[in-house]
Amino acid sequence: MYAVTGITGKVGGAVARALLDAGQSVRAVVRSADKGERWAQSGCEVALAEVSDAGAMTEAFSGAEGVFIMMPSNFDPSPGFTEARLIVENIRQALADARPAKVVCLSTIGAQALQPNLLNQLQLLEEALGSLALPVTFLRPGWFMENAMWDVAPASENGVIASFLQPLDKPVPMIATADVGRVAAELLQEQWSGQRIVELEGEQRITPNQIAACFARLLGKTVTAQTVPRETWHGLFSAQGARNPLPRMQMIDGFNEGWIEFVGTPRKGQVALETVLRELVQRSGTGATPA
Repeated sequence: MYAVTGITGKVGGAVARALLDAGQSVRAVVRSADKGERWAQSGCEVALAEVSDAGAMTEAFSGAEGVFIMMPSNFDPSPGFTEARLIVENIRQALADARPAKVVCLSTIGAQALQPNLLNQLQLLEEALGSLALPVTFLRPGWFMENAMWDVAPASENGVIASFLQPLDKPVPMIATADVGRVAAELLQEQWSGQRIVELEGEQRITPNQIAACFARLLGKTVTAQTVPRETWHGLFSAQGARNPLPRMQMIDGFNEGWIEFVGTPRKGQVALETVLRELVQRSGTGATPA
């Protein structure tokens, strides 16, 4: 049996579906019973646990052949990553007490970067789980293609997408969440010892201009990408409610400047950008019908 956290999200859900398709038993680790209903209907065992409760996580992970770990996203952390440090310690303690046979942990490209940035939260997680006497795989994917969900409405309505990634012709390592989930499920079913890092990106790197061009094909209209000036980022993120936008800005700087990068040769995904964008357009509710 494999315990899967984050199962109500895109990546965790993809992990669970891939495991179920492979004939494996899955324990869905969710925060509330209602969030586990659809997974119970799919044949999963359901365990209730929040990242704030190490004891509940210990129980959820106990007896598992493997555990898929992912931290809740926090794009507006407190200075010093106070919240992440508490969550990391709870996860570490739960795994140390439950002692599953193996762990696959969702990390990120650039987790090794020494420069301050938002992804340092995953570096903290890697450091903590790396101290465990358990087989642990750190899966480091690139930028999620699904981040383009925020571009669907402006592409459809105005024919322009705003890009924090720049310059517009710079290829960025990206990956579809379906590929992340599939590879994570495959890794969980492997046998290994100690800690290892697996990096993952799509078949080809993608520029913001290529994202715009793909939207143009799908929407049957001209779509262009425009850079968001760096000097406006702090104000824009603050207007969206961020209290501490600097780590997020530093992360984007890392992609743009090239110091958020893989350390080895990444595995390649299978899902194309057009497949992801087509699904985003279909689900957007904008009324746009992809070509």
